[in-house]
Amino acid sequence: MFSLSEENYLKAIFHLENSLKSGVSTNALAEEMQTKASSVTDMVKRLSDKDLVNYKKYQGVKLSQAGREAAIEVIRKHRLWEVFLVEKLNFNWDEVHEVAEQLEHIKSEKLTNELDKFLDFPERDPHGDPIPDAQGNFHISNRVLLSNLGVGETGICIGVKDSSAEFLQYLDKHDISLGKKIVVIEKEDFDKSMLIKLDDQELRISSQISANLYIKTL
Repeated sequence: MFSLSEENYLKAIFHLENSLKSGVSTNALAEEMQTKASSVTDMVKRLSDKDLVNYKKYQGVKLSQAGREAAIEVIRKHRLWEVFLVEKLNFNWDEVHEVAEQLEHIKSEKLTNELDKFLDFPERDPHGDPIPDAQGNFHISNRVLLSNLGVGETGICIGVKDSSAEFLQYLDKHDISLGKKIVVIEKEDFDKSMLIKLDDQELRISSQISANLYIKTL
C-alpha cells in the first residue's frame, strides 16, 4: 500500500521516463512535481527503500518492475475515471483531469475492474491516451506530432500531448477534436507556424499548438 504522495511520484517518474527515454534527474522530477529538489531527494530515497525505484548518481531515477506496475495501476484508474466523467456524467474533456487526480487514489481493485467492465473496456481516455488493461498492457498506436507533418500531408487527430484546461479550451474554441481530419496547407520556415484545413475552414496555428497534437497520418 502506497501513500498518495508516493503514487504521484511514481506516476510522474513513469511519464518522464517515457518522454526522456533515460533516467529521470531530480531536477526534472522537482520541476514536474513543482517542489524543491531536497524534497525530491527525500522521496526518491523512500521509494528506493521500498524497491520501487533504482537511483544512481548522475544517471537519475528509474522505476523498478514493482514501481512500474504501481505507476501503471494509478494511470489506469486515472484514465478510466476520465472516461467515466465524460461519457456518463457529461463533464467536458477540459474538466476531468483534476477530478481524476483525486479518484485515481481509490485503492479498490474490484472497483477499478468493475468500472472498466461498466465502460466496456475502453482503450483510450478522452484525450486519446491509451488505457492499460488489467494486466498493465497498453494498446499503442502509431502516432506523430502534427508539427512533424509537411505541406500537403493529411492526418486524423488522435490525441493531445498537453492536457491542460487552457489548451483543451483553445481546441474547443477552434473546433479541433479527436477524430478531426487535418490537412497541412502551409508551413512557415521562420517560426514553423502552420496553415491547416479542418473540414471546410482554414486555420493558422502556432508551432506550440502543432507540437501538442498527436496525428495518425493518412
